[in-house]
Amino acid sequence: MPIAELRKMAASATSDGMVSYRLSTLDGEVCMNELIGTPISLRFTGTIRCIGCGSITKKTFGQGYCYRCFISLPETEPCLLKPHLCQAHLGVARDMAYAQEHCLINHYVYLARSGGLKVGVTRHTQIPTRWIDQGACQGLVIAQTPNRYLAGVIEVELMKHFSDKTNWRAMLTNSEPDVNLLDERERAIGALSGELAQYAVTDGVMLDLCYPVEAYPAKVTSLNFDKTSEVEGVLKGIRGQYLIFDGGRVLNLRTFSGYEVELGW
Repeated sequence: MPIAELRKMAASATSDGMVSYRLSTLDGEVCMNELIGTPISLRFTGTIRCIGCGSITKKTFGQGYCYRCFISLPETEPCLLKPHLCQAHLGVARDMAYAQEHCLINHYVYLARSGGLKVGVTRHTQIPTRWIDQGACQGLVIAQTPNRYLAGVIEVELMKHFSDKTNWRAMLTNSEPDVNLLDERERAIGALSGELAQYAVTDGVMLDLCYPVEAYPAKVTSLNFDKTSEVEGVLKGIRGQYLIFDGGRVLNLRTFSGYEVELGW
């Protein structure tokens, strides 16, 4: 059985928007799309390694880090989740070299349909990866800024009108809202006032994404390696970073980054 120290699955989309997934193991990559419709198993060995320093840990923080790395690495700064808290433009960061490459570059503010209409922020290099990771079926850029902070300020302003959360249960049952992103873009841009309006993007192209799912469940139950060391069943599909098993059971692999598992099929 291949052994994997879990990370988020690598994903890419074809020109027609079909998403394919690859899981890294110690023996190489596994094309997860090829396993859909097949009984598979994932057994947690009990070993967890920090994805930052590689040390063995009993508990992870921030999706895969030991506590020491969580409070010290630039990858886990608070602005990762709350871009408006970024201070790199002021010369303040845990690691300014890292901030130059990740915070002080062009960022996009976007709208996406991911079990609900949401607003979000990502680096310009992360489209469409960010949308795929969130399981979005559609995404549309609505603003471009020269740094992470300004994108966060716009996001906070738009959170008065849009959610910033992915409704993962609705996403995994394919319960998408009937909304038109182009119309919603006009509404979002209209909500920007003052200096923020200059960053609006009115000609962005909407991207449609399609996920490898045989059949969506009517309701879902989340699986957890901390409660059940082995997960097995027929893989019915993949969306976002979730494996969808028969019976509506779902496993978010990114939640268990650093967990060592044996993969079988």
